[in-house]
Amino acid sequence: MAERAALEELVRLQGERVRGLKQQKASAEQIEEEVAKLLKLKAQLGPDEGKQKFVLKTPKDFDIAGQFDPMIPDAECLKIMCEILSSLQIGDFLVKVNDRRILDGMFAICGVPDSKFRTICSSVDKLDKVSWEEVKNEMVGEKGLTPEVADHIGDYVQQHGGVSLVEQLLQDPKLSQNKQALEGLEDLKLLFEYLTLFGIADKISFDLSLARGLDYYTGVIYEAVLLQTPVRPGEEPLGVGSVAAGGRYDGLVGMFDPKGRKVPCVGLSIGVERIFSIVEQRLEALEEKVRTTETQVLVASAQKRLLEERLKLVSELWDAGIKAELLYKKNPKLLNQLQYCEEAGIPLVAIIGEQELKDGVIKLRSVASREEVDVRREDLVEEIKRRTSPALCIC
Repeated sequence: MAERAALEELVRLQGERVRGLKQQKASAEQIEEEVAKLLKLKAQLGPDEGKQKFVLKTPKDFDIAGQFDPMIPDAECLKIMCEILSSLQIGDFLVKVNDRRILDGMFAICGVPDSKFRTICSSVDKLDKVSWEEVKNEMVGEKGLTPEVADHIGDYVQQHGGVSLVEQLLQDPKLSQNKQALEGLEDLKLLFEYLTLFGIADKISFDLSLARGLDYYTGVIYEAVLLQTPVRPGEEPLGVGSVAAGGRYDGLVGMFDPKGRKVPCVGLSIGVERIFSIVEQRLEALEEKVRTTETQVLVASAQKRLLEERLKLVSELWDAGIKAELLYKKNPKLLNQLQYCEEAGIPLVAIIGEQELKDGVIKLRSVASREEVDVRREDLVEEIKRRTSPALCIC
C-alpha cells in the first residue's frame, strides 16, 4: 500500500508539471516528453486507476415475476401521460398502445424473415400518415415481401380497439400459438384492467399498427396523438404527429450491468416543442399574445430617482403574494416600462410618481385598455387581487 501511495503521489506531481508547462507555453517537444513520463507512471498503477466502478443493483430479494406486477408501472405511466395532456388543454387526444412482442409474433406467423422484422416495423409505423396500399407497396416493392405476406400483415395491422380486440386475438388460432405474441396479449389484457381502475380506459386504443421504431423497446409501447377537432375561424389544421410517447425497455439498463442482470424499466416523454407549436398556432389564429411570464403587475416609476420607492412597493406586493416585478434600470423611461408590459403580457402597471407619493396613492394602469385610476396605497393589494381574479379579470 505504501508503494502504491508513493506512486500515486509521483503521478500527481508529474501531472502538475505537465499542466505547468502547458500554462507556460513550453515547446511541444518538452511537453510531449513530460506527458510520456506521466503515461508511464500511470501505466504502473494499472488500467483501472482513477476510474470509479459503478454497479447497477436491483433491490434485495427482487423478483420480477413474483414481487410485483409489471403492468402496474406501465398503467401508471399512461395515467401520468393522460393527466399531463389533459392539464395542458390542447384538445382531445387518444393514446395508442401495442406491444413489441405482439408485433414480432405477428410478423413471424405472417412469414416475415427475422432479418426483416425491424424494417417492416418502420413501414407499419407509417400507417397513421399514409394509406395501407402505400405501406403495402413499400413492403413489396422496396423491402422484398411477397404480396401474400403483406396482405396477411394488413389483416392484423389495420385493426384497433379496446380490451375486446385483445380478447379476440387471444382466440386467434395462429397468433395465440406464438409464445411472444401470447405473452404480449396477456399483459395488455391485464394493462386494460388497470387502466379501467384508473379511469382512463376510454382514452386508450389498442392499435396493431403502432410500431415505435426504436429497437430497445421490449414490451408495451404507446403514443399519444391529438384528435382532429373542428377548425376555428382562421385556424389552420394542426399536423404535429404524436405529442407524447414511451414504453417498456427492460433490456436497456441491463446492458450497462457487468453481470447482465435484467433491470425492468418503463418511461414516457412529452413532446414539448410540438405542444408549444400547437399553443402558439392557436393563439396566433385567435390574435392573442403568448404570455412569457406569470407576473401580474409591473412596478414602474414616472420620474427619475424613484428606485428606492419602486423597491419598497414591489417588496410590499411580494409579501402580499402578488406576482410583481420591476425593471432593473435605475431610471427607466415610463414608455419603455409600458412597452415591456405589452411585450411580456403583464396586465397591470403600478406607477409611482412624485405627486402620487405626496397624495398617498398609486396609479394603477390597465395595459390592455390603457385606463388609469388612482388607488390608495393601503388598498392596492386588494384592488390588484380583485382585477386579476380568474372569476373577474378586468385587466
